[in-house]
Amino acid sequence: MDLTSWKSKLARRLSNSSGRRREEVQPSGVKSFKDQQIREAAFDARDRGIRTIPLRRIVGSVGRYQDFDSRFRFKHHMNQERSQWIKKAMRQGRSLDPVRLYEIKDEFFVLDGNHRIAAAKELGHDEILAHIVEFIPSKNTLQNILYRERAEFSDLTQLPVEISLTEVSQYAYLLEQISEHQRYLRQTSGVEVSFQNAALDWHKTIYRPLCTIIQRGGLIDSFPGRTIADLYAYITFHQWKKGRKRRYGIGIDNLVPKNMEDYRKNMNELKEIDYPEMKHGITVFILMIVQARKETKLIEKLFELEEVREVHSVHGDVDILVKVVLTRDLLSSDAEIISQFVHERVRQLAGVISTKTLIPGISKIKIPDLRQNQVDESK
Repeated sequence: MDLTSWKSKLARRLSNSSGRRREEVQPSGVKSFKDQQIREAAFDARDRGIRTIPLRRIVGSVGRYQDFDSRFRFKHHMNQERSQWIKKAMRQGRSLDPVRLYEIKDEFFVLDGNHRIAAAKELGHDEILAHIVEFIPSKNTLQNILYRERAEFSDLTQLPVEISLTEVSQYAYLLEQISEHQRYLRQTSGVEVSFQNAALDWHKTIYRPLCTIIQRGGLIDSFPGRTIADLYAYITFHQWKKGRKRRYGIGIDNLVPKNMEDYRKNMNELKEIDYPEMKHGITVFILMIVQARKETKLIEKLFELEEVREVHSVHGDVDILVKVVLTRDLLSSDAEIISQFVHERVRQLAGVISTKTLIPGISKIKIPDLRQNQVDESK
């Protein structure tokens, strides 16, 4: 064998070996629920009811994980008629039954509804309605211990939002706060208050306002790897439980007294003029796809909303463009305010198929020349 032939053969072998390695590392499908269940020793199940979850967190299937590629598309032609019917129903905004998912940690696996989820991902949807059964991991890693504490906190409080902490035992401290708040509500109202109702009031009047102040003050930037909830627990532990006065920044120092209920009272009495920088408007543009023949009626309905400033019928990928100005406040984050308005005031209107929200960054607006308008009117 001459040198040229030997080199050519060696190059082909190296190329084939490299190709095989690429095939080995390239993901060929979605995750198997059974494999993940065994890996996490997650056998204790809890029914979490029906809620909306992000499609990006659906990563596998219970029984059909081999039928999908890594982007949750069917590998083979599977009941095209059913798939087309589901996509058509989704485009028309028709109501479909919730899919059924199993959850391990923050990942979801499809028990029933593979076609619906594949169609929703293909159409670019962000979320889907699902009935969730959660499986709790039992291995004693730090991540699993925190996860179990979070799950227990969620069970006891029944809060509709997730509070994410990164230190063990901090959920127990928050439960202690809620118990204290429950006693305060009983004393002030003279009636029995359930722990779940006390948790809702604590979240609305104490936890969420302080988290918003922490976020607006930029304090989280000094603590990489920590969450807003971590800082809330740290500040309130030292301020309210230990009575240690710390300096966190003028906004937080002025608004957080030494007592939790005094803080709640301060927030209830807070005037807009005291902190005007936290209450200016939020401008949002909503792009809407709507059903045919309902566009005109939807434009009229949208224009009746107080927060809506402009409504335009447009040509292209969307049907309607809406400019909205919402009011920022201390009790909600911008994302919560926008999400609540879009979900409760816009998407509930008959004929809306889908919406996308745009939040402007840098804006330049020309002010109309009033003098020119007066000249035009005089003519």
